[in-house]
Formats: sequence, structure tokens, C-alpha cells
Amino acid sequence: MAEYIELNATSAFMQQGVVKASSNGYITAVNTQKGKIVSPGQVVFVLKTKEAMTLGNTINLLDSSFKFSGIINVKTATGGYVSDLSHQKGDYVQEGEQLATISDLNSFVFVLNMPYELRPYILGKGTVDLMLPDGKTMKAHVSSVTPIVDSASQTQNVLLTVNERNLPINLVGKVRVAKSLKTAAISLPKQVVLADETQSNFWVMKLIDDSTAVKVPVEKGIEANDRIEIVKPAFSNTDRFLVTGNYGLADTAKVRIVKE
Repeated sequence: MAEYIELNATSAFMQQGVVKASSNGYITAVNTQKGKIVSPGQVVFVLKTKEAMTLGNTINLLDSSFKFSGIINVKTATGGYVSDLSHQKGDYVQEGEQLATISDLNSFVFVLNMPYELRPYILGKGTVDLMLPDGKTMKAHVSSVTPIVDSASQTQNVLLTVNERNLPINLVGKVRVAKSLKTAAISLPKQVVLADETQSNFWVMKLIDDSTAVKVPVEKGIEANDRIEIVKPAFSNTDRFLVTGNYGLADTAKVRIVKE
């Protein structure tokens, strides 16, 4: 039997590059759009300086061999996903002004908000199971942990990397981590184990013959799905227990087994 912890992890890009204008001028061409993938060194904007716009044609008429164009190609430093496009064709921009934001695909991660007390269960593992809303399950590698703890929630961000890159940001997945694991656990259905109002004392109604059920206190362990581990006492495979009609029965109760 295994007891699992489920925590939410949100997809995000950890690094973003900014494409800036290298000179004052007018945008004459935009070779991308928001949501597109660009490669390193790709020309995404074409600028024409304001001097070329006003003097370029006059100079070329005076001397055609001069070939004064004033065209500036603005290239991306890194490849990635165009997450923001600040200007369009025809806009006038100044030197250093932001034109677009590129999210680095290699920095795609899932950010897990880990309660600090759960560090031993997560940081001791190289990989964890990540379940997406569409039902797909993939392995996520625990790459790094941010050295900051949120003062209010006392959670720490854990960065999980996945091989899949064709995923949107702000996607919430569930991380499933085994908190405890037992290979030879003895368990009973949840309907068998009874408790008092404070959930501090637990017992089962065990049949000692076909007409008598006795109250047996138990110590429970892991709860998984519809099963509860019984730590003490030790039961055998031949023992019989009341599954229905067991609540409220006194110790050494007379019962009658009725077939449905």
C-alpha cells in the first residue's frame, strides 16, 4: 500500500528575452506575430531610420551609386515563443524601446509550490509523476529549488523540467509523490473500520461465529483509495468482518447474516 501527496504545479517560462530597437526609426516590416516560434538570429523587425525616410530618396536622386537605404534588421538573440508584441508596421520607435518579448523554450518548467514540511518527500526524489488535466501522465525531473520561502504560506518553489515542450503556460498539473510505501500491508475496506466522534478511537466488528460479532479495537495506518491498513492487531485471511449494519453495534452483538 502507498500513501500519496498531491500538489499543484503551474507551467511557466523562467527566462524571457526582450527585442529592442537599435536606432530611432520607423518599422517597415514585422516578420512574426504573437504566439509564433522564432529561432535565434531570425530577423523579426525591419527598421528604417528617420534620416533615411526624409533624406534617403533625395540622396539617391543626386547620386544613384550611393545607395543610401537606412534599413536596419532587428534580430532575436535567443529562440523561443513570442509572448508579447509591442509594435506593428508603421510605428515610430526610439532607440532602446522594447519591440517584443521572447520566452525561451529551454526555460519551460512546472513550478511546484511545496510546503516546507514536505521537503524530505520531494527533494529526495530525482523524478516525480506529473498528471495533466487531459489525463496524460509524464515524468518530471526535479531540477532546482528556489532559496526563498513565502512568509505567509511557508511554501517553497520547486522547478520541474519535462521533455514535452509543446505545452501552454499557466497549465496546472498535479504532482503525485509517495509519502509512505508498505509492501506487505494488511488492509480492510473503509466500511469495516469504525470510529468515534473525535476520530481518535477505531475498531472493527469481527465475527467469531455465524451469529456473534465482537468489537475489536484496531490501530490503523495508511489510507489508500477504499482501503485502510490495519497495523494492530494481526488478522488472518480467514477472519470475517461486518461491512454493513455494523455501526452502533455493542460488543458481543448477536447478528444474523442475510444473503442479498
